[in-house]
Amino acid sequence: MDCRAPVAPRGVAVRICLIGAECTGKTTLAQALALHFGGLWVPEQLRAFCALHGRTPRMEEQATIMRAQFEQEEQAAAQALQAGCGYVFCDSPPLLTAVYSDFYFSDPSLFDCAHALHARYALTLVLQPDLPWQPDGLQRASEVVRAAVHSRIQQALQAMHVPQIEVAGLHEARLQVAIEAVETLTC
Repeated sequence: MDCRAPVAPRGVAVRICLIGAECTGKTTLAQALALHFGGLWVPEQLRAFCALHGRTPRMEEQATIMRAQFEQEEQAAAQALQAGCGYVFCDSPPLLTAVYSDFYFSDPSLFDCAHALHARYALTLVLQPDLPWQPDGLQRASEVVRAAVHSRIQQALQAMHVPQIEVAGLHEARLQVAIEAVETLTC
């Protein structure tokens, strides 16, 4: 996979990623933002992988998941351009796959590519782990893991110096914070 971030031509939909540890409401918020702004939503490929295979990925499958996330986002960006949509909301960027690979397998090899790909996003919404944690029987490990992954996400983003806004709160308050963050892009 070519990990160089492509330069977006004029007229391309603005990509916004939502990143957070497990059970932080990424999917719910990404769908709500897409609905609110008339944009497109790109689902999390890790979730699709787990549903398809009935298990979490092994170390050697992490790069494939990251590539699938990238390809889904590229397809959505092309669809948004054709449809005239202003935004593409990406539920979990490739960076999250790199964080998980490092956390679970002590494998930092995906970070360079994930960092390069992250340059495609106009904004990163960092979802705080302030929602109640709920097990799902497959992907979600524990509240302790959620806190540790959140810390690693913060470290990775801090090192990258990308435009980011923290999103916290419950339900409508969380959505309102995210809407206001996206609206800062048009000011």
